[in-house]
Amino acid sequence: MKLVRVERTDAVVRVVLDRGGMHNALVPELLDALLATFAELKVDATCRAVILAADGPAFSIGGDMRRFRRERERGDLQAYGHGLVGKLNEAILALIDLPQPVVAAVHGIVTGGSIGLVLAADVVLLAPQAAFKAHYATAGFGPDGGWTALVGRLAGRRRAASALLLNRTVRAEDAVAWGLASEIVAADALQMRAAEAARKIATYPRGTMHVSKQLLWGDRAQLAADLEAERSRFVDLIAAPEALAGVGAFLRDFADYPDSQDEEEAKC
Repeated sequence: MKLVRVERTDAVVRVVLDRGGMHNALVPELLDALLATFAELKVDATCRAVILAADGPAFSIGGDMRRFRRERERGDLQAYGHGLVGKLNEAILALIDLPQPVVAAVHGIVTGGSIGLVLAADVVLLAPQAAFKAHYATAGFGPDGGWTALVGRLAGRRRAASALLLNRTVRAEDAVAWGLASEIVAADALQMRAAEAARKIATYPRGTMHVSKQLLWGDRAQLAADLEAERSRFVDLIAAPEALAGVGAFLRDFADYPDSQDEEEAKC
C-alpha cells in the first residue's frame, strides 16, 4: 500500500497523503515515503511548484495513538517516539529546503505534530472547516511538529500559548488572522485554487522563488535546533504516567478512532 501519492501536471507536482482510512495519522512508513518524495523533488529541475494535499476526512491527525500504545506494550515506546519525531522534523525541514514553493491545500482537521507539514508550506489554503488543534494537554505528550518552533515564530508566543496551554482549537478564521494560513477557500474550490496558485508560481523564475523562500525562512539552523528540542522533550514525557493515561483516555473518548493493526493485517 502506497502511503503517499504523487501526481504531475506539467511543472506542478501534487503530493497527497494517502492514508485516508487512518485519517493520515503519522507513522514512520508515511514519513519515509514523504522524505523520499521530497528528496526526488529537490533535484527535479522540471518541477516548479508543489501542492501538498491529503485524502480522507482529515488532513492529518498527528501521531497514530494505537501505534503508540502497541509500541509501549512492546517496550519500545521511547525509541519509537524518538524515531518518529526525528523523521517528522526531517520532513518539515525538507519541505522548507525544497527549491520549489509549496502550496498546502488543507481540507480538514490538523492535530498534533502534523501541523508542521502545513506550516512548512509557503502558501497555506484552508477550507472553512479546516482547523488546528494541539491535543497535547489531553494526551500528556510534549508538543512536537513545530507547535513551539513554528507556531510561536509565525503567530507569536501568546497565541501559541493559548493553543497549547488552553488546548484551544484554532479555526480557519483564526489561523489566517494569526498568520498560520494565507486564505480561506470554499471547500469545493480548494483544490482548484491550489492548482491555480501553483501554476502561477511555476511561471516565475525558479531562482527567484528559491531565494525568496530561503530569505523568508531566515535562520534554518535555529529552527532545526528548536525542532530538536521539541523531540528531546517529547521523548522525555512519552513514557511518563500522564502520557500513558492520556493515550488511554484519548482512545476511550474517540471510540471510532481507526486501528492501524487492521491496516497492517490488510497489507499481508
